[in-house]
Amino acid sequence: GVTAGMKFRMRGKGNDAPGENSMAGDLFIHIRDEKHESFKRDENNHIDVHYNLDISIPEAALGRSAEIETIEGKVRIKIEEGTQPGRVLRLRNKGLPRYKRRGRGDLLVHINVWIPKKLTKEQRSFFEKMLDDKNFVPSKEKNRSFFSRR
Repeated sequence: GVTAGMKFRMRGKGNDAPGENSMAGDLFIHIRDEKHESFKRDENNHIDVHYNLDISIPEAALGRSAEIETIEGKVRIKIEEGTQPGRVLRLRNKGLPRYKRRGRGDLLVHINVWIPKKLTKEQRSFFEKMLDDKNFVPSKEKNRSFFSRR
């Protein structure tokens, strides 16, 4: 739960001063963060962790279960049928521990729907058929906007 910029002093744990019968000095520890390839620390509270999960269009439409990495190992999550891009799943107490207090932050899983840049003839044909299908037309009643509460 410590954050970048914190400093700690450990009395008597530093180097010995020169000469006989000298006492050890103090050890100063300066904390800095290293970037992680999968996790990003929340800039506001420092205990919540963000994770991006890329899924395909069929996985978003049909739903699935996925195994994802957390700070302390893997967990299985459920991606519901009809999951929209930008959806955030909150996994409570899967973030970083609080500094000098009980509890942990949350792991926020950001769902990104991957859309292919090139399609086969069959894939293109499928999506062209869906252009006029009413179930594939965005509706404000069905979907929440970016600004609505989840």
